[in-house]
Amino acid sequence: MPHCRLPYLPLALALIAAMTASPSPARADRCEDIAKELKAQVDGVKIGITTGKTIYLSHPQAREFSLGCRGANFSNELYLKADRRKPKPEFFQLVASTGAIVFTIPKPDVLTGSTRCINRMGLLRGDSVKMRFRRLNMECTRTRNEAAIAITRGKDE
Repeated sequence: MPHCRLPYLPLALALIAAMTASPSPARADRCEDIAKELKAQVDGVKIGITTGKTIYLSHPQAREFSLGCRGANFSNELYLKADRRKPKPEFFQLVASTGAIVFTIPKPDVLTGSTRCINRMGLLRGDSVKMRFRRLNMECTRTRNEAAIAITRGKDE
């Protein structure tokens, strides 16, 4: 009699696989979730328009503020531009607060890295500095009137 049950085994396995492979309910994009979390946890952050893989945000301390998601070489990108060549401490606090949420690392680490990146620009290193700090890639640039920082994390990290 055991050989009679054998033909039903593949049928039973196929039925179990079909029941467990039902489509999962639709879920919001991870990038949109991060933007909502930024709005909820950082005072003054407002969500603007979304174009492609970039969500534009606004804050009183930043001239430009955006969150990029899933590029060719990175998993997330945070871009902030200050309205002066030497940003105020409040700008660095904004970078630290948002960077800690986006990249899930401690706020003091983001504050230290962003401050070092902005402060390294000058006569010897020029107006564009790239550095790596705590598995984050930071690129700082400045013009006569403003300074900007772009923080990314590679896809493989």
